[in-house]
Amino acid sequence: MKAAVMYQNGGLPQYVDFPEPIAQNNDEVLVTVKAVAIKQLDRSKAAGTHYSSEAKNVNGRVIGGDGVCLLADGTRVYGIGISGMLAEKATIEKSRMVVLPAGLSDVVAAALANAVMGAAMALRFKADIQPGDVVLINGATGFTGRVAVQIAKLYGAKKVIVTGRNEKSLQDLIGMGADEIISTQQEDEQLLAQLTETHRNSPIDVIIDYLWGHTAEMILASLKGKGSFTHKTRFVSVGSMGGDLIQLSAANLRSVDLQLTGSGLGSWSKDQVGLLFSEILPEMFQLAAAGKLRIKTIEVQLANIADLWNLDIPDGHRLVVTI
Repeated sequence: MKAAVMYQNGGLPQYVDFPEPIAQNNDEVLVTVKAVAIKQLDRSKAAGTHYSSEAKNVNGRVIGGDGVCLLADGTRVYGIGISGMLAEKATIEKSRMVVLPAGLSDVVAAALANAVMGAAMALRFKADIQPGDVVLINGATGFTGRVAVQIAKLYGAKKVIVTGRNEKSLQDLIGMGADEIISTQQEDEQLLAQLTETHRNSPIDVIIDYLWGHTAEMILASLKGKGSFTHKTRFVSVGSMGGDLIQLSAANLRSVDLQLTGSGLGSWSKDQVGLLFSEILPEMFQLAAAGKLRIKTIEVQLANIADLWNLDIPDGHRLVVTI
């Protein structure tokens, strides 16, 4: 079969012939792959820099963690790969697949799934979002951030505040459900003042953070109390595009009613992952099929994977490989 194979960490995937995978037990099934989204997670794992990355395989490994595929009887499903998914064939777990609704394209389904994990799991399980909550999404102009804005509103957020650098992308988010925008392209003093004033006027219940780094430092500083009672805020770290480390004052933690947690691989319980496949993904796929959850994609072919691996993708779009 043809596949995108990585032979060394940090290199480029190669479009080559590779042995077809074999289902190892009754919990696995061989599928025909139709579409796979290329995410930052895939790039990080392929480069060996993600915390879940496996050891280097000198014989090469097929990359790609999930995608849209066909079962032997023609049923179209989204599934999590046991073998790499950027290939004509792959093996997936029977317990981690979702039948796709009619009217939802392969490309949209492949692009949407990981963003739902990065948004809905954080909002529902780590932030425990409640109807009427005020939600701030840091880094909302990225692909997952845009999905998070829409899901926050679907989950009943009263107000969604978004941050980002790209002014045009921030304005676009108003049409997706955002109520207030904050540009991070400001001097620290102005940014901190705006964040503090926003929190004073509309106390923030939930923060979903896709950047970490300096912007997270500024947001946390804006919550800092002065010895009186404070509003409880649930801060959930999902990504670290702005840097992996921050400086956090102990006084900042002691002066505010703050819940600080993360959402990602290893942080969810088995029951929560079960609900992801039985409830959350099916619901979001149906909403997308009905046009109530909107995303932007760029479609490319598997044969061109080496040339496209480091392609500069426009803000808020997802690269999807069709096979």
